[in-house]
Amino acid sequence: MSGETNLERLLASASPRHNPGRYVFCTTNTLPEQLATHAVVVVREQEGITLVLPEDVARESGFPCDYVAAWITLEVHSSLEAVGLTAAFSRALAAQQISCNVVAGFYHDHLFVAAEDAERALSVLQNMGKS
Repeated sequence: MSGETNLERLLASASPRHNPGRYVFCTTNTLPEQLATHAVVVVREQEGITLVLPEDVARESGFPCDYVAAWITLEVHSSLEAVGLTAAFSRALAAQQISCNVVAGFYHDHLFVAAEDAERALSVLQNMGKS
């Protein structure tokens, strides 16, 4: 498996990047192609399909937009076998009362935080690996 597993190195080189835009978690029972092309995350659950869509796409499609999020990517190539990274950034964000919804990709971890908390979350994440 590729990617970094050492927690100290992961935290020191997390390199959080705020992706432009605002994102909304939506749920549906079907996945029309036009939504699939815009979704940045698709999760199939027993109850339905969860999509993370750009806010404008969600609104145009008639989805409620109760939780509008900012999308932050940790640029470090973390291994899927790495231990403690999610716990470390979750703990740091929780200490500042910042909610966080996490999606792991093959190369990076993606965090969705309330849009109004984006700058504070970036600051917390940028300071995680500093001793």
